[in-house]
Amino acid sequence: MKRQFLLFDLDGTIIDSGEGIKNSIRYSLNKVGINENREDVLNTFIGPPLLDSYMKNYGFTREKAIEVVNIYREYYKKQGVYENTLYDGIVDVIKNLKAQDNKIILATSKPEIFAREVIKQHRLTDYFDFIGGATLDHKISHKNEVLQYILDNIKIEREKSFMIGDTKFDILGGRKFNLKTIGVTYGYGSLEELKESKADYIVNTPKEILTIF
Repeated sequence: MKRQFLLFDLDGTIIDSGEGIKNSIRYSLNKVGINENREDVLNTFIGPPLLDSYMKNYGFTREKAIEVVNIYREYYKKQGVYENTLYDGIVDVIKNLKAQDNKIILATSKPEIFAREVIKQHRLTDYFDFIGGATLDHKISHKNEVLQYILDNIKIEREKSFMIGDTKFDILGGRKFNLKTIGVTYGYGSLEELKESKADYIVNTPKEILTIF
């Protein structure tokens, strides 16, 4: 089989990061006088850029949202970053695909400094050829910007490339750059949004990713 270029999302695709993210959100909102315990609202923070989620859910100005994101990071960088679990079978999938001489790339809207720490936490660093994430200064934030950053820094063959993720942001981002797309239903996105964003493939478990290759 010819070498493929496989771009993996992180939150909701490789790890279930809900605990750490939601604890960090609660911490940041409590600091500004908001008590938030609605799981449906908290779950919307997993995947999209934090700035967007704070502004959308609470009507914050961009300046206020930046302030609250900085508070969020007080908790996240010390504790929340480590409050995550790997999805069952995903490590075997990554190892298997790497053993087939595929290029494995991380494409996440999480700040790259934290993404690297998570990958290191789970001893996966050696399996990734490139780790691309957002910047702390918000200059690179959205998935499209992350993908552009990756394409600017590593040579990939787009006709042999796949974007793998759990939300519409992953699928729409992949399509924007003419990558094939794989939507995973076990994360925080919905089957409906994966279908609506026209994912090329949809899988229900990490192990099903292997059936595509």
